Amino acid sequence: MTDEDSTTGPRTVSRRRLLGAAGVGGAAGIALGVGGYALADARSNSAATQGGSGSGRAALTSLGADAVPFHGTHQAGIVEPMQSTLHATAFDLTAGTGRPGLVSLMKRWSAAAGAMAEGRKPPGLTDDQVALDAGPSSLTVTFGFGASVFAKAGLTAQLPSQLAPLPPFPEDRLDRARCDGDLWVQVCADDPLVAYHAMRTLQRLAAGQAAPRWQMTGFSRAPGATPKPMTARNLMGQIDGTNNPKPGSSGFDTTVFVPGNATAAGQPSWMAGGSYAVFRRIRMLLDTWDQQSLDLQQRTVGRRKDNGAPLSGGPGSTETTTVDLDAFNSDGSLAIPGDAHIRVAAAASNQGAAMLRRGYSYHDGYRPDGAPDAGLLFIAFQADPMNGFVPVQRKLARGDALSRFLVHESSGLYAVPGGASAAGYVGQALLES
Repeated sequence: MTDEDSTTGPRTVSRRRLLGAAGVGGAAGIALGVGGYALADARSNSAATQGGSGSGRAALTSLGADAVPFHGTHQAGIVEPMQSTLHATAFDLTAGTGRPGLVSLMKRWSAAAGAMAEGRKPPGLTDDQVALDAGPSSLTVTFGFGASVFAKAGLTAQLPSQLAPLPPFPEDRLDRARCDGDLWVQVCADDPLVAYHAMRTLQRLAAGQAAPRWQMTGFSRAPGATPKPMTARNLMGQIDGTNNPKPGSSGFDTTVFVPGNATAAGQPSWMAGGSYAVFRRIRMLLDTWDQQSLDLQQRTVGRRKDNGAPLSGGPGSTETTTVDLDAFNSDGSLAIPGDAHIRVAAAASNQGAAMLRRGYSYHDGYRPDGAPDAGLLFIAFQADPMNGFVPVQRKLARGDALSRFLVHESSGLYAVPGGASAAGYVGQALLES
């Protein structure tokens, strides 16, 4: 969506330290988006980074400045500034893999992810030296459970109601072979080799118990890139990411994460500290978009293309100028059209519905008709998708001018448990319940 934040500036703060403050700014658009959020995007000079408040995350003084700790209250890869490379993969359990096999797999995966996040060789693979010389490269690995895995693991009583199937949307043209999945893995890093190696390692460790269902790769700004203006551009050329919720803003933690007292929030106790990830592959109709006039493109989005300033802004406005949905042009027309993306996606248009979006661009060559097979791998984290993604996407489907330039081709919803302790593994509270 074109109103998300990108992390593209110099990286000067500890990644996991960003979790410390609560708050969320409100929902923005959901159709496009290349960025996470506009924060200082620096690797800490100290490896003693922390997770959320009270996480008890131990200092990892032996790690380099580009290491993101795997263990903590929340999983890595949610609030951290975006890395340059994404590998997203869904796995299905192989026949006969029940709960014991899933426990064994999650233990192996967690141990490997923890080692690779520190730039170490993952246990269980004696021939693994593919990316050791690259260091941690800000690697994060995030695991999620699809609704289908609960019956296979004999855990139907623990299935959250928040994992109900997403409703169909008018712009959906879903390829079911590239949707859903028992397990979802998000791997991000600033070195493409490190990201590939991590995903390949997890696939090797899953052999015999889970097999890939689909895999997709995305890209964002390279580390250290300093675009001007502040946030990056998506494949439509729009500055993308200005209005995404930011750590430190009011209500951030409660919007993104399930509270510690999960049962009081109507969620199973094992989801405490967790989140829900919506994953969508959204193809952009770039040939059609590129044929539109600059004026139409800007009115479709509601922002200037050159600097991201809202069309409601006055002299000297920039992408950070507050959007004024009540502004009018001299001829009496709305400065930001009624069907402009940023109007339809605004929190005020969606009863405050919000989520944290973390999307990556993709380009997979060309379709048979010669059109680019390119667009956005959209990822959104929230405490409850039925109060975040779903109402916003419904509103966009009904009235967003940008929708006619997009096709949603795959979709998935996953429960992302809280983080693991150094002595535990991701999903332990669920699988040992």
